[in-house]
Amino acid sequence: MGKGGSLNENVLKKILLSYAYVGIWIFLSFTVIVYNKYILDRKMYNWPFPISLTMIHMAFCSSIAFLLVRVLGFVEPVSMSRELYITSVVPIGALYSLSLWFSNSAYIYLSVSFIQMLKALMPVAVYSISVLFKKDSFRSATMANMLSISVGVAVAAYGEAQFDGRGVGLQLAAVAFEATRLVLIQILLTSKGITLNPITSLYYVAPCCLVFLFVPWVIVELPQLKESSSFRFDFAIFGTNSVCAFALNLAVFLLIGKTSALTMNVAGVVKDWLLIAFSWSVIRDTVTVVNLIGYGLAFLGVAYYNHVKLQGLKAKEAQKKSSQQEDEEKGGLLMEERDGGDGLGRKSDSQD
Repeated sequence: MGKGGSLNENVLKKILLSYAYVGIWIFLSFTVIVYNKYILDRKMYNWPFPISLTMIHMAFCSSIAFLLVRVLGFVEPVSMSRELYITSVVPIGALYSLSLWFSNSAYIYLSVSFIQMLKALMPVAVYSISVLFKKDSFRSATMANMLSISVGVAVAAYGEAQFDGRGVGLQLAAVAFEATRLVLIQILLTSKGITLNPITSLYYVAPCCLVFLFVPWVIVELPQLKESSSFRFDFAIFGTNSVCAFALNLAVFLLIGKTSALTMNVAGVVKDWLLIAFSWSVIRDTVTVVNLIGYGLAFLGVAYYNHVKLQGLKAKEAQKKSSQQEDEEKGGLLMEERDGGDGLGRKSDSQD
């Protein structure tokens, strides 16, 4: 009873911790999205400079990461040659800067709820680019699932009351860049045995983002900031916003490290529904019935996609356990054969 009770307590503790990690990630992701919308929206804080906001985040994250890695030694840097950095990290940093720039820009033109609906296309983009780069095989059933998600998002877009072509284009571009970045991480880093946690990732990638964003910032936003009355820097607003962005990176690592990437995908669906509800009830964004029907179709497609991935992971685990058991059984048979042979040998010696 004691052992069973202890086992149940450990299982319960793991479950509660998993829910805690999910809750922390949802809260921080929710906070960053709503906070960015508040800062960038012309009807709210009215600071419509997405490149500047992204650069503030990257500067803050770069500084904290440098402090933790080089000054405090809290995290060990990854052994990386200059060639590897240029050929692997720099392209990923470039894509990350474009993804953040365009996704933040979309908040100026689109509602929070509609942006979350468009983000449902992420599995479609990741799968398509994985097939393009030959990291995944083409399967008609999976493609049919991807088409169902796309149709659902298209219906949601058709029913959007505040549809803006510029915003949709920016958000779709952000999804494409982010999906490409995720695939390139597998190709350029993971395949070479290099894994980056959020702190080392920001240590290497955030400075790249700053460099890549500097040129468009000088051309596009710096002249506007000089001429605009909106040029102000509220340390309380941008400081807390940057802290939330940095904390979100840590929460992603915590969630994936303690649970799995699939858990984060499932939790992301819950977060999206919460954001849609918040956008409708608090921000007073217009959410139509057609919006909900379309996103409901996309949601079912994403849920099925996650279900298939979960079944695939379970099958791999079962296959792995089966192969381990076979190896153990073979090892046991070899031991028995060896022991049996020794015993016969000793018996023959005694008879002689």
